[in-house]
Amino acid sequence: MSTLHVHRFGPATGPLVLALHGLTGHGKRWAALSDEHLPEVRVIAPDLRGHGRSTALPPWTFERIVTDLVELLEAETDEPVLIVGHSFGAATALHLAHRHPELVRGLVLLDPAIALEPTLLNDIALGTLAHPDYDDVEHARRDKLASAWADVEPHVLTAELDEHLTPTTGGRVGWRMSLPAITSYWGQLARDFVLPPADLPTVLVQAMKVQPPFVTPEFRSALAAHLGARLTVHEFDCDHMVAQARPAEAAALVRAALG
Repeated sequence: MSTLHVHRFGPATGPLVLALHGLTGHGKRWAALSDEHLPEVRVIAPDLRGHGRSTALPPWTFERIVTDLVELLEAETDEPVLIVGHSFGAATALHLAHRHPELVRGLVLLDPAIALEPTLLNDIALGTLAHPDYDDVEHARRDKLASAWADVEPHVLTAELDEHLTPTTGGRVGWRMSLPAITSYWGQLARDFVLPPADLPTVLVQAMKVQPPFVTPEFRSALAAHLGARLTVHEFDCDHMVAQARPAEAAALVRAALG
């Protein structure tokens, strides 16, 4: 049995899409994309280890997360799946395809965060530790709006706050996640990138408002050289939360990848 808490969307049968959220996120973050734009598609979206309602036990590495996902997929299907990953989830998808190509039929990578500059990641980790929670829900909302959620529809942000905030101490609220795990995962994003099998159909979306970019020129160039015609690249005029900010466009890419 999988140790992951799994959110399910769409029909109970049909080709399976595995949707992987970004760092500090959760699987229910895919609800609006699935329910409003891909209702005919079978989607499973786990809370990754250390996130949401899944186990928070270490180790906190890409290898352990891949093992979690292999266990989940073996329990769900005997067919290769399409993986849609955002940010850290897209990096995880690459590691899964690299280690277990037999389980993957294609990748849709939404602004993947991988092989990032260590100083940047150290600053982000220190900032997370220094400010782990909020005065109240409205404080959390203002923080989201001041960051990558500014171009997300208000009802989607409200659903995020409803699902993902939990009481901390002294009447404050924080994200439903393990702070030790998250701190470790920021370090995982400094690791060298891995590439998928050379024959794997892959879609790469870069969010062009993200500066400095999470999709580094080095990674994008290496992916293009490795995959050739198997790679399709899109540049979206949005911030980092691609699936929430541009759901219709993201859904079209998923449909096309499913064929």
